[in-house]
Amino acid sequence: MAEVSKKICLVGSFGVGKTSLIARFVRQTFSEKYLTTLGVKIDTKVVELNSGDFCKLIIWDIAGKEDYSSTDKQYIKGSSGCIYVVDGTRKATAEAVLNLKQQVVEELGDIPSLCAVNKSDLEEEWELTDEVQVQLKKEMNYLFKTSALNGKQVENAFSKLAELMLNNG
Repeated sequence: MAEVSKKICLVGSFGVGKTSLIARFVRQTFSEKYLTTLGVKIDTKVVELNSGDFCKLIIWDIAGKEDYSSTDKQYIKGSSGCIYVVDGTRKATAEAVLNLKQQVVEELGDIPSLCAVNKSDLEEEWELTDEVQVQLKKEMNYLFKTSALNGKQVENAFSKLAELMLNNG
């Protein structure tokens, strides 16, 4: 099968690790320096799925927000999939991502998506209760406990989204 290109966006509050997850996925790197994303940053990576299909992910790293302005809505337009990123050590980021998901659904419809609860390497410091994690999984269908620091579940989350998008047409 020919390579298919799909635009995806990473959505979540500031400081949840969107940029770090992308750096881990695309370049297998991690930086301790916190760099705020201004506007949007775009990366690409081709993934091979279990089916043998290839999917070029055009990854939009959208600046962290609790709410979307009309500019932010322009960034998500045309997305085929979305990864909602939550910081496990900050419960408020879970509530924010549920609000952001509603806004994305209003703008794009119910596109393939999943939730990455980041910073699994700090799980003993997590503020997310089991109930919140269950709610996130229910709302998002898939939940991955990721770590941009050590790479845990990062590849799996992006590959799962690619698979969902290809199966969605």
